[in-house]
Amino acid sequence: MRRRLLAAVTATGTGLLGWSLSTEPGSRRFPVLTGAVAATWFAGGFAAGPPPRGRSRHPVAGPVALAAGAFGVFYGCALLARRIPTLSRALSGVLAYAHRGCGPAVYAAALVTGAAEEVFFRGVLQGSVTRAPVTTSTAVYALSTVATRNPALVLASIGMGTLFGLQRRATGGIQAPLLTHLVWSALMLTALQALFETPAAPG
Repeated sequence: MRRRLLAAVTATGTGLLGWSLSTEPGSRRFPVLTGAVAATWFAGGFAAGPPPRGRSRHPVAGPVALAAGAFGVFYGCALLARRIPTLSRALSGVLAYAHRGCGPAVYAAALVTGAAEEVFFRGVLQGSVTRAPVTTSTAVYALSTVATRNPALVLASIGMGTLFGLQRRATGGIQAPLLTHLVWSALMLTALQALFETPAAPG
């Protein structure tokens, strides 16, 4: 029964995620669909009760520092991606939702969806797997992101999904990966919008 529930939630959330990023930037359907994605992940994550918070010696400073470090790595990758047409178009396509839509609404959608992803993927899904839980949760997370048809998002989901999964395993709960996810997302949205508003220097 639990496996069927997880499969149903994953399929529903994945379908809604793909649909949301198939809409035109600035479309009124985008915030509605992203809200539905987040609601799906939250509902699936809390279906069996609240996920464990976990414990850490540095419950705030540690996840924030890790988010800052991950941001530095991904920002460097973004600088390189601007010179690769496929990845540059992929990143520009995602950022178009912030440029052409309501900026604060896009920020809110990204943060709420990020929190919901941790509740479901690192909370109930990873907690339900007994064999290679980090690898399994990351693989399902990445496969779900494939629905966006955006290579930049898929690559990010593999890297960050692994990091979040390792945090979940180390702390026994979702508080640390959730905080890291939120801080990293906020930093990436802010920095990448500024980065892709300026043309890349000729190489």
